[in-house]
Parts: sequence; C-alpha cells; structure tokens
Amino acid sequence: MTRIIRGYRTRRRRTKIRLFASSFRGAHSRLTRTIIQQKIRALVSSYRDRETQKRTFRRLWVTRINAVIRENIVSHSYSRLINNLYKRQLLLNRKILSQIAILNRNCLYMISNDILK
Repeated sequence: MTRIIRGYRTRRRRTKIRLFASSFRGAHSRLTRTIIQQKIRALVSSYRDRETQKRTFRRLWVTRINAVIRENIVSHSYSRLINNLYKRQLLLNRKILSQIAILNRNCLYMISNDILK
C-alpha cells in the first residue's frame, strides 16, 4: 500500500484551530488535542452565556423601572404599570422604559399617570 503524506492539509487545519486559541494560556494554546477541547468548551460557554446575558439584562431593566416607579408619589408597582401598558396597548418594551427611567424620570411619571386614568 502506498504511503500518503498529509502534512500540508493537517498543518493547515491545525493552524486554523491555533488561530482560534491564540489567546488561551499554556498548553491550551499549544497542544492540538487540548486546543480542540478548549475550543468546544469555549463555544458551548459563549452560546450559554448569550442566553444568560439576555436574562440578566431583562432583570436589570425590570429592577430599574420598579425602583423609579416606587419613588413616585403614586407608588404603584411595576406589575401594575406593565399590566396597564398592555391594557392601553402601548407597546413600550422594558429596555426603552428603563432608559426613560434613567434619563428622564418625569417622562416615565407622565406615562404612568396617564395610564392610571
């Protein structure tokens, strides 16, 4: 059986993998097998943490809106505000509401007071 020399293709594949792991420390950036394992682990972690980040930001927005709403003299809760928004069919998402709460509290107070009427 003839001998097949695969040096070129293998080297190309390994350099491609090494470019991904160039910022890793120690053997994780030098040894091919550990590079492949770390690459799989990194991609799994990045996918998982993108979902976690969405969850975390939503919690942050809800907390900000609730804090500003409760400071108001009317002092009704976040859940009542969101419920009344849906009843009035005002489509403002939580991200926009939290930005309004941070940048312009009076505007959020106006929105909440108009919804209560």
